[in-house]
Amino acid sequence: MTDAENTLRRLLSQRILVLDGAMGTMIQMLRLDEKAFRGERFAGHGPDLQGCNDLLCLTQPELIADIHRQYLEAGADVVETNTFNSTKISMADYGLEPYVYEMNVAGAKAAKRAAEMIMAKNPARPRFVAGAIGPTNRTCSISTDVHSAASRGVTYEELVQAYDEQARGLIDGGADTGWIDRVRARGGLVSHQHSAIALIAAAIAFIQTMAPGCRLPVSKARAAIL
Repeated sequence: MTDAENTLRRLLSQRILVLDGAMGTMIQMLRLDEKAFRGERFAGHGPDLQGCNDLLCLTQPELIADIHRQYLEAGADVVETNTFNSTKISMADYGLEPYVYEMNVAGAKAAKRAAEMIMAKNPARPRFVAGAIGPTNRTCSISTDVHSAASRGVTYEELVQAYDEQARGLIDGGADTGWIDRVRARGGLVSHQHSAIALIAAAIAFIQTMAPGCRLPVSKARAAIL
C-alpha cells in the first residue's frame, strides 16, 4: 500500500471525509473570456476554447489551484482534479487531443500544490488529491443509429486507451487516489460498461506506472467505496 492509501483507510475508519464541491460553477464565477481560456500558448489554436474548463490546467493553473485552496480552507479533506473531461475522446471537440496527458499531469499538480500549501499550515490534518475521471461525451452502451442496434459512438478499445492515458497523467502528476466520476450514458442512466472500462484502464496504468507492491486506491463517485 502507498502511504496515501494507508492514511485514507485509517481516516475513513475513524470519520467521514469531506469532498470538495463543484469546479465548473467556481470557474464560471471568474467570468473568463476566450483570451483567458487560450492563454499565450493556444492563442492561435483553431476552434473556440472558451468553456473548455480542463484546458485551464495548462493556461491558468494558478486559478485552478486557488479554487482547490478555497475548498480546502472551507474544510474539504479531498479535492478533485479539474480533469473531468481530460480524455482524447472529449478533447477531440476542441482539437486538443495531443495535450491530454499533459492536461492531467498539470491538473493533478495544481491540486497537489494547494493541498501541500494547506497542510503546511496544519500538518496534523492530511489532505488528499483525487484524480477525476469523467464519462467522456460518447457511449459504448447505447446505439447511435436507430437502424443498427450494434452501432456505437466509441469502441471498448478506444475507451480503454483514453482512460489509460488519463490515469497515467494523474498518477504522474501526484494524485493520491483515483475518482471515477459520474460515468453515465445518455438520459442519465448509469453506464456500468464505462465504469468497468475506466476501472480496468486505471488498473493497467497503475500496474505499469507504480513501483512493485504499491497500490493506489480508486473510488467510483456516488458510491465512495475505496
